Amino acid sequence: MRKLDRYIGRSVLTAILAVLGIILGLASLFAFIDEMSDVTAAYTASDAGIFVLMTAPRRMYDQLPMASLIGCLVGLGALASSSELTIMRAAGVSIGRIVWSVMKPMLLLMVCGVLVGEYIAPPLENIAQAQRSFLQGQGDAQTGRHGVWHREGEQFIHINAVQPKGLLLGVTRYTFDDQRHLLEAGFAKKAQYTDGKWVLSDVTTTLFHENSTEIVTSASLPWVVSLTPQLLDTVVVPPEALSISGLWSYIQYLSDQGLNNGKYWLAFWTKVLQPLVTAALVLMAISFIFGPLRSVTLGQRVFTGVLVGFVFKIVQDLLGPSSLVFGFTPLLAVAGPAAVCALAGFWLLRRAG
Repeated sequence: MRKLDRYIGRSVLTAILAVLGIILGLASLFAFIDEMSDVTAAYTASDAGIFVLMTAPRRMYDQLPMASLIGCLVGLGALASSSELTIMRAAGVSIGRIVWSVMKPMLLLMVCGVLVGEYIAPPLENIAQAQRSFLQGQGDAQTGRHGVWHREGEQFIHINAVQPKGLLLGVTRYTFDDQRHLLEAGFAKKAQYTDGKWVLSDVTTTLFHENSTEIVTSASLPWVVSLTPQLLDTVVVPPEALSISGLWSYIQYLSDQGLNNGKYWLAFWTKVLQPLVTAALVLMAISFIFGPLRSVTLGQRVFTGVLVGFVFKIVQDLLGPSSLVFGFTPLLAVAGPAAVCALAGFWLLRRAG
């Protein structure tokens, strides 16, 4: 029975990895084409290529559920087309046993996915985003298209580039009063985090008085904010590229500041539940092989997998923003489609059994 488990698991795992490679290649190609619109004399095509390569682990992590669905259909479908699954069933191997044979390598794949999403993709994404921001906007205020906006209390902050070891380049600050009247606007060429506090360098500040303005320049100036380099590493990348621990820390920070953290909760639950979502899609793929896709061609299975995967993705993409707009929990937006897939898979497998 162990040989049978290894045979089924190897067939499915090989198909999943092949599909994942194809999807990752296409996603990286499209990402590179998108980056080409940002190419300048400072940010060259080779820089764009490096950025795409460094962010590839995040794309691989994002595409794992879709690749698992299609790969499972292809791998098990090949066994069904050669009548091997029929022979296994005739020899007394239950559908439950075959499901477990598929799920064992999937558990390994899901653990690897979690490790990539938690420890490999976020730091690489952070370095890539920081380098791109540095190349695109290191001079004047708000020149970087991919810079970071942040709010703390009545202070609105734009940072052109976040570098490692607590170095910020191009820091623009707008301070308002309780009535949203602009009190001052300042720009610092850089900020350095030293001994637990920020120090701005080459600072130009415009003070707005009732009937006049005043420009003040300083070689250095202390900057009192609650942001730390660790939190800025979280701010500089999109929520979906953050680690689970990074998302949790930033959610708590936003909550303490009284700011909206809905999109970070959505990204948090998406990452936490991704293994369960992947398992639900794989279960549905297995049920298709024993049900409606038992005797169709490989092309039809691939088409069905792509169609189901896209429908699942569209539903998730609609429910996620809807949870932020209509106020229901992001947990439901993530877990709902996965629960439907799992229930559909169980129902089809029971019918097949």
